Amino acid sequence: MSPDRKESLITVSNPRSPISEAYRTLRTNLEFSSLDKPIRTMVVTSAGPEEGKSTTLANLAVTIAQGGKRVILADCDLRRPSQHKIFGVENGRGLTTMMVEEEALKDPPLQETGIENLWLLPSGPIPPNPSELLGSRRMEEIIEALLDRADIVLFDAPPVIAVTDAAVLASKVDGVLMVINAGGTKREHAQRAKALLEKVNVRIIGAVLNNVPLDVSLHRYYAESMG
Repeated sequence: MSPDRKESLITVSNPRSPISEAYRTLRTNLEFSSLDKPIRTMVVTSAGPEEGKSTTLANLAVTIAQGGKRVILADCDLRRPSQHKIFGVENGRGLTTMMVEEEALKDPPLQETGIENLWLLPSGPIPPNPSELLGSRRMEEIIEALLDRADIVLFDAPPVIAVTDAAVLASKVDGVLMVINAGGTKREHAQRAKALLEKVNVRIIGAVLNNVPLDVSLHRYYAESMG
C-alpha cells in the first residue's frame, strides 16, 4: 500500500482503530436513517474546501463495501478530483468519458480498488463546464447506468458554497451528507451551505463532524480490546 493510500484509507490500513469504528457507526446510522426511504445514490460534500470530504467519503465507501454491499464511488469533483489519488489508480478515463462516449455509457470505465465490492469511477479529464455537465440529462443516464451495477452509488462533489456543482448534482440523488471540519468550518458557512441545498429541495441526510480530537479514554479502551 502506498504511503498516500495508507494515510487516507485508515479503514484499510487500521480497521480496528477508533476512527475506523467511527466510520462503521456512520454506516449504521445511514442504514437506520433510510429504513423508510432507501438511499441508493448519495452526494458527499462540504461547505468549503479543505474540510476532508473526499477522505471521509473514501473511507465511508470502504466501510459500506466491507458490510457486503456493492459500492461505486464516482468522483464528480470535476474541478479538483482526488479519489484516483486516494486509491492509486489512473485518471485517463472516467465520468467525463461517459459524458461523450456511448460505449463508455454502456460499459463504464470503472477501476478496481483492491477492496472487495468497491469500484471507483474517476473524474476523467477535467472539462471546461462542470456545472452544465452535472446538471445535464446525460448525467441522469450515467447515474442509471451505475445503479445497474451497484447497490449504492456515492458521489464526491465540490464544496457547496464555492460552486453550484454540488447543489446541481444533489438534486438528482436520494440524499446529501455534509462533512464539517471541527474547528475549521465557519458556522455561517455551514448554515449557508445548508440553505443553498434546501433551496433546490435536496434531502440532507445528516452531517459528519470531521477532525474531532480523540478522547484519550476511548483510545485506551480500543487499545486494551486489541491487546
